[in-house]
Amino acid sequence: MKMNFENEELKAIDEIGDNHHSTSAETPLRDDAFKLSDSEKIELIKEDVARIMQTLGLDLTDDSLKGTPNRVAKMFVNEIFGGLNPARKPKASTFDNNYKYGEMLVEKNITVYSTCEHHLLPIVGRAHVAYISNGSVVGLSKMNRVVDYYAKRPQVQERLTMQVVQELQKVLGTQDVACVIDAKHLCVNSRGIRDIESSTVTSEFGGKFKEEAVRREFLDYIKLDTPF
Repeated sequence: MKMNFENEELKAIDEIGDNHHSTSAETPLRDDAFKLSDSEKIELIKEDVARIMQTLGLDLTDDSLKGTPNRVAKMFVNEIFGGLNPARKPKASTFDNNYKYGEMLVEKNITVYSTCEHHLLPIVGRAHVAYISNGSVVGLSKMNRVVDYYAKRPQVQERLTMQVVQELQKVLGTQDVACVIDAKHLCVNSRGIRDIESSTVTSEFGGKFKEEAVRREFLDYIKLDTPF
């Protein structure tokens, strides 16, 4: 009975990953997630990556491979999963809307590089973010930085979309924030079904963006071509 229960549990866990479901609206972190320093994490991950490569039968004395465990460890901690560290969160600096701009502001085609938390394979795409000021504005690059911060961690696209909106709502002090993300998932494109053409679109609309006319205006702006 115990073996059957364990098999059913493993099957359920696999189904969550294979269907790209999220079980939490927040990034699932342990209470002791930041007990170790970045350098300590790099050393431990380096050992684990070396063990994986050795298990696969790779020769770590080869000049091309001997530095790979250290490179991967540094990449995990400092780059592709750097958004796990709250110390890297973009500063919440806003400015008064002195010019009384009252229409929506849209930042489109923000590059998204993230990592699927189910297979640790890349998610690559574009984010489109908009807000309507209620008295405060942010620098244009702030929206890009917020997207990048929440993308730099193991993610599911739905959660990423929500986290971008929720963060900007807190920073701006308004519910009138929206985000649409269109991205390719290499866990779909390069493995499993191996569909290289499909992409995933997610959206989160807050405040006035729940109104059909406002939402439609935002979506129409996204379609605009911006040649240079």
